[in-house]
Order: sequence, then C-alpha cells, then structure tokens
Amino acid sequence: MSEMLQMIKSDAEERMQKSIEALKAEFIKIRTGRAHTSLLDHVMVPYYGNDTPINQVANVTVLDNRTLGVTPWEKPMLSTVEKAIRDSDLGLNPTNLGTVLRVPLPPMTEERRRDLVKVVRHEAENARVAVRNIRRDAIQDLKGLKKDGSISEDDERRAEESMQKLTDKYIALLDKQLADKETELMEV
Repeated sequence: MSEMLQMIKSDAEERMQKSIEALKAEFIKIRTGRAHTSLLDHVMVPYYGNDTPINQVANVTVLDNRTLGVTPWEKPMLSTVEKAIRDSDLGLNPTNLGTVLRVPLPPMTEERRRDLVKVVRHEAENARVAVRNIRRDAIQDLKGLKKDGSISEDDERRAEESMQKLTDKYIALLDKQLADKETELMEV
C-alpha cells in the first residue's frame, strides 16, 4: 500500500516540476534589457505553408548586449523572417542587411519595466495556483484510498503532511524564480 502513496507523491512532484519548467519558459519570453537568443523562440515564421519556430529556419545569435543577429538558412526567407519578427508581440524592428537581420532591442523605460514586473508576478501566481491544484488532486486521491480502506488514517495524515512539504518546496522555488526575474527586469 505504501507503493500507492509513493506513486501519488511522485506523480504530484513530477507535475509540480512541470509547472516550474512552464514558468521558466514564460519568463524567458518576457524580455529584459539584455539580448539573448531565446527571446525570439516563440516567434513563428511561415515556412512552406507551416508556422515554424524561428530557430528552425534561421540562426539566432547575440551580436552585443542590445542586438540580436538573425541569419536565415535560406536567403529567400530573409524578408519572411523579418516580417515575422516585426509582427511579433515583442515590439522589435529588425534591420535588413542583405544576408542577416540586425534586431536592436530598444532601451526599456521605467514604466515598461514596472509593467513587465506585473506580468511576471501574474505568471508566478498562475504557477502557484497550478502547484496548489496538484496538491489538492493528490490529497483527494489519498482521501479516496482511505475511504476504500487501502490506507489507514495515520498513513493518510502522514502522506498529506508530506504533500504539504512538497508543495511548500515548489512554492519556494517559484518565489525564488520570481525574485530573480524581478531583479533582472529592474536592472538598468
């Protein structure tokens, strides 16, 4: 029977880890003042009738702290990639240099930084809610096992305490990611 408890706990932990990974992915999309290649990861480029991630049709590099370089693997794709970057929600304006696109990142204003901090806090809160929902699901599973008579009341209580510790651990990880991202955003 402790095998069932272990399965519930490991499933919950795996799902909580996925919530952390999803938050990291969201944070990467939210740009800071510095250029990094993953900034364009969610930009999709029409490529032979399919929307394809930019990193599958072009090489994205960091030219300097505030500039990205984008070199399409096929020269005719240059204008398509340029349009995809311009039309993205990032507010970037690439410059076509013939074979490569220079993508300068405009300096962020104080107001824009504060807006991004609000967005980051909202994303972190969504991740916290997801982690708490995972805990709730696991506790419901435990209550079901107790009701079936598969586990004792003491086993259920110990497993619930264990789930709470696991939840607290992942909430702390989320809070650390949030604090790091806020610090990064407020750097000038």
